[in-house]
Amino acid sequence: MAKQKDNKKVIYWLLTGCALLFVMVVVGGITRLTDSGLSMSEYKLITGTIPPLNDAEWQEAFAVYQQYPEFQKLHSHFTLSDFKAIYFWEWLHRVIGRLIGLVFILPFIYFIATKQLTAKTIKKSLVLLFLGGFQGFLGWYMVKSGLVDMPDVSHYRLAAHLTTAFLTFAATLWVALDLIYPNKKPIDKSFRNLIGVGYVVLILQIIYGGFVAGLKAGLLHNHWPFMNEGKFIHESAYAIEPFYLNLIENPSGIQFVHRTFAYVVVVFVAIIWYRAKQMELTKLQTQGVNSLLVLVGVQFLLGVLTIIYGVPLWLGVAHQIGAFFLLSAMTFTLHRFSR
Repeated sequence: MAKQKDNKKVIYWLLTGCALLFVMVVVGGITRLTDSGLSMSEYKLITGTIPPLNDAEWQEAFAVYQQYPEFQKLHSHFTLSDFKAIYFWEWLHRVIGRLIGLVFILPFIYFIATKQLTAKTIKKSLVLLFLGGFQGFLGWYMVKSGLVDMPDVSHYRLAAHLTTAFLTFAATLWVALDLIYPNKKPIDKSFRNLIGVGYVVLILQIIYGGFVAGLKAGLLHNHWPFMNEGKFIHESAYAIEPFYLNLIENPSGIQFVHRTFAYVVVVFVAIIWYRAKQMELTKLQTQGVNSLLVLVGVQFLLGVLTIIYGVPLWLGVAHQIGAFFLLSAMTFTLHRFSR
């Protein structure tokens, strides 16, 4: 008897991938906030999975680290013990990335071999496979930028790496939702498009979150609601010429955009929620729009606290997790109003 295609095992497989991507994002946030990302300057696909196992191997890894700008310009005071602390987070981040690859590829091959996937799901899964591979490439490309002259990675590459991780998760969740809720229904296209615009607005805010992280812009202007006491916008936010560079390379300008654009995200979610309340909704649609309103409020508060307290580790990670949950809710809500 042939096995049912796109069955529960396939759904569990996709949701497991979502869970691992969430863990990956959390560990990636810790790696960034602890300045651990450049501790492993070499990329070895297989042997890099095994950390140093004895003192000689640790000394060898530390000697490699000492050859690069981060040690020479920032961490020349580091002992081997200090190095081990940052090495752990980057190693764990890379191992989880490899685990995600295995968890996706091996079951995918099995499901194809046992004919448990429809042609449509196979095509979608290949897109997910590409996104995952591209995400891994961007991680390597990002680290590479911090090994040349400056002991910091490119904020453009960091934002690309972070945003691709979020989008890979969202795409995986979408494919899982397609299988969980296969039945289509009439939709309000104008309202769906409103959610779609809100989705794009949220992605732009996540990109700017990556810029803020890459330039450590959250350490500046630790006041709210003004950038400094009595100043809605600090003069340093528009100090660079030509002006457009303030929006993409000036840490003060980027913080201003990120903290101000947060209001735009809140307004969009509020409009979506208000418009939805004028409609006849299913239970899942109601849950989706309500979760958006709650999560955007929590995320806004976390952003404010992160700024005020100068980005402590736990708040920085919580703020990134908040963005992840908000994107999850936006993806679920868009899906429920799209089919």
